Amino acid sequence: MSLNIAIDGPAGAGKSTIAKLIAKKKNLIYVDTGAMYRAVALYILRQKTDLEDAEAIASVCREADITIRYEDGVQVVYLNGENVNAFLRTEEVGNTASKTSANPAVREHLLSLQRKLASENDCIMDGRDIGTVVLPDAQLKVFLTASSDVRAKRRYDELVAKGEAADFEKIKADIEQRDYQDMHREIAPLKQAVDARLVDTSDMSIEEVVDTICGLI
Repeated sequence: MSLNIAIDGPAGAGKSTIAKLIAKKKNLIYVDTGAMYRAVALYILRQKTDLEDAEAIASVCREADITIRYEDGVQVVYLNGENVNAFLRTEEVGNTASKTSANPAVREHLLSLQRKLASENDCIMDGRDIGTVVLPDAQLKVFLTASSDVRAKRRYDELVAKGEAADFEKIKADIEQRDYQDMHREIAPLKQAVDARLVDTSDMSIEEVVDTICGLI
């Protein structure tokens, strides 16, 4: 039986950063669910599907077979056998993924692909509903969080380091709004699974968080 670790939590809690580091340390596959949504969006774009036609999107998305592998230490996303890493981070694909991810059929299709990946590999997956919906039988579930002030400060520092303009109060308001939306959405809302271990990273370094979760593993 494969080892599955689910990490859930609000925006800006550092889930992806932590999950990638643990994957490297424990030789697990990090399943980037966001990249999978982008790969579906890429397929839908390539099929020239009307993005306002929910039924057409539902029909087309089922033809997209997506899997994730590691090659030379790099995560590679395959769409119907093609390495599509080079196409996933464009503005057009990102905007399309934002629209198509709300389609229940897209979510359902990716859910089955994510569970298939988890059944065949030792993996770590992060998101909003991994422990509650995607991998309810994961051997370890972690709910990773931090105060909205800390999460806003991290994002603020990130933007400043890149030389971009940043407004701390606006970032914090956006994070709190995102939290509310994630916790109150109709499909798979953000919540801590009853058997998840709570890890509050507000006063922890990245290394301390990684060591804590590795200890739980």
